[in-house]
Amino acid sequence: MGAWGPGLYADDFALDLKATIAVLARLPFPPDRLLALLIETAPQAANDPSDDQHSVFWLVAADQFARKGIDCPTARDKALDIIANGSDLVAMAALGMEQKLIKKRAAALDALRVELSAAVKPIARKVLKGPEKFIFDIGDVYVYPVCGCKPIDRYGLSKSLKDHPYYAGWKQDGWGAIAIADRGLLFDHLAWYVPMVINERIDAKPTLADLLQPRFWIVRRPGGLTARQRDQLKMENVGRIDIDRAKFDVLFPDRFSPQRQLINHGSTVDDGMHLPAQSETTLANLAAKGAGWVQEFAHVRDLRAALTPAAK
Repeated sequence: MGAWGPGLYADDFALDLKATIAVLARLPFPPDRLLALLIETAPQAANDPSDDQHSVFWLVAADQFARKGIDCPTARDKALDIIANGSDLVAMAALGMEQKLIKKRAAALDALRVELSAAVKPIARKVLKGPEKFIFDIGDVYVYPVCGCKPIDRYGLSKSLKDHPYYAGWKQDGWGAIAIADRGLLFDHLAWYVPMVINERIDAKPTLADLLQPRFWIVRRPGGLTARQRDQLKMENVGRIDIDRAKFDVLFPDRFSPQRQLINHGSTVDDGMHLPAQSETTLANLAAKGAGWVQEFAHVRDLRAALTPAAK
């Protein structure tokens, strides 16, 4: 993968790891459990010293835990050993880092050594009191207002942005619809959902019966959503369908990872509520194997026939 500079975070993997730790720090677990979960997200880098990201994993882990007031001796000792034996600098050289940048990285690692050798300063961190409560059930069907193909942009609801032309120009001219196809708890605490959205806007507010008529539904990326965010989007429940999980898994075996979407991309359900508005031919081409868009545009023509044995 390589780095684009001598800094510890001048590297995509390091930045992803930093984002992961920011999420893990919200969990009410002791340091060793947090480290174990972190290792699960990148086992090759964490456990294989020959991996070119091995040193980056432990340096970032130790640095971020310390910055967040999490006293994790295992990560700290591993990072100090890496700094002492010079293995990170060897790895960077093998990846093609220039000698002048190697020297700068060595200086940065020396500064990190000093910081890690000091006592960890306790910092009060805001953690979840328990698993997040689900706000959607599998099979829930909601409708929501759209302008063109766009749902309400929650960022435009703030006082500082609501009068900006980009946000002020949003005027409802139709409806979108979403069905919750799957849900779960990341790390047993963080709620995520897999939404399916209709392909094209509907002019009049649809009922569940309307939505069960043949029309294209596209599986979107997993994401989280709070009750407050759901209300900001003006989502209205119009009923529930019984999703056949076995059929769903057969139809969509290669779905996006909830962990990667929530942690690395900060995905929320409304990221996928923008209606694709693609032709049947385009959807077929995009979702064809080898097109590179199989996950992004996986779809069905008829929600009832393809996914549910019966609608409630």
